[in-house]
Amino acid sequence: MTAAVQTLDLAPAARRLAALLPGIRPEQLADPTPCPDHPVAALLDHLMGLTVAFTEAARKTAADTSAPVPSADALDPDWRTELPDRLAELAAAWREPAAWEGETEAGGVVLPASVHGVVALNEIVLHGWDLARATRQRYSVDAASAHACLELCRSFAEQPAEGLFGPAVEVGAGAPVFHRVLGLAGRDPRWSA
Repeated sequence: MTAAVQTLDLAPAARRLAALLPGIRPEQLADPTPCPDHPVAALLDHLMGLTVAFTEAARKTAADTSAPVPSADALDPDWRTELPDRLAELAAAWREPAAWEGETEAGGVVLPASVHGVVALNEIVLHGWDLARATRQRYSVDAASAHACLELCRSFAEQPAEGLFGPAVEVGAGAPVFHRVLGLAGRDPRWSA
């Protein structure tokens, strides 16, 4: 008998991120975000690419290496309609139990699929917060997503991966769970545009 792989629902985080998109004004695309050197447009472009990569990871399909590399200077003009669709597709792909089994690849990195699933969740949760802060919108994270992201960020803090997060920001032991996630991911929960 094999042990069941624990799965997470990425849909709540995907919906919250998608809900931010109508509130992003064109003049905000050049505004800074909590990610240094990544204005709003670059972050949106990053999300456009990572949703495809992690959907392919869930489906265990090979990435199209012939596709052009995304560029913030060439943000897809249809991002407002395309990104919500990609987020919904990402959540649906990770809803399949088989997505969490075995190993898979995303961004050239092969890991257990169960790790890549949490990484995908972490990406949309953190970048959702980044976009919300940069565009002055409200943002919340459900408890299950916050706890999963905290465990992932703790594991990366113990064995840092070059370039994954900036230096940790001290937020205090009594800080809310999501603030601890932000701190471990190199973000100051007090950051504002």
